[in-house]
Amino acid sequence: MKADDVNVILNAIKKLPPTVKTIAIDDCGYIMTHYFMKNHRNMKGNAQFDMYNQMADDMCSLVNGIKELPEDYIVYMMFHEETSDYGDTKLLTIGKLLDQKAPLIGMVTIALRCMSAGGRHFFRTVTDGSDITKAPEEMFTTEEIENDLKAVDSAIREYYNIPTIEKNSPVETKTKKTKEKEGKTT
Repeated sequence: MKADDVNVILNAIKKLPPTVKTIAIDDCGYIMTHYFMKNHRNMKGNAQFDMYNQMADDMCSLVNGIKELPEDYIVYMMFHEETSDYGDTKLLTIGKLLDQKAPLIGMVTIALRCMSAGGRHFFRTVTDGSDITKAPEEMFTTEEIENDLKAVDSAIREYYNIPTIEKNSPVETKTKKTKEKEGKTT
């Protein structure tokens, strides 16, 4: 699904089959970017503040809407990051409101940082003191793990004692059948 309206995204998540328990929203930052680009030229003076307020409201509504989902749902919100001249890394957002008054990173429990070095892609699980990386201390055994969202999902489900996704769920079967219909068997 392609959407950049928070209400559309949340409604779509709520309408997913009950067997879908893992959702990825990629790229959350573009929800703000698209709203900004659609509206910034049309707003002058105080109306510009309204635009930034709306973007912050939307992002907070997205996080809060996700928190209202059943406990066995895991939603991955992908963001780009930016690093200041002082070396501090944060989520790339638009407007000071989300950076200073309602930082999204404070609303979530886990924030893994995707990194690469020497041709290897991996997730950082703990902060180096200058970024937003965080996870419960015992969730991961190392500071770096493979860039494998399925393995992350399994670790989160194990840590919080959330039932794992059944391998032969109707969704997987439907996906496999769809691929077979399209002649793309694996």
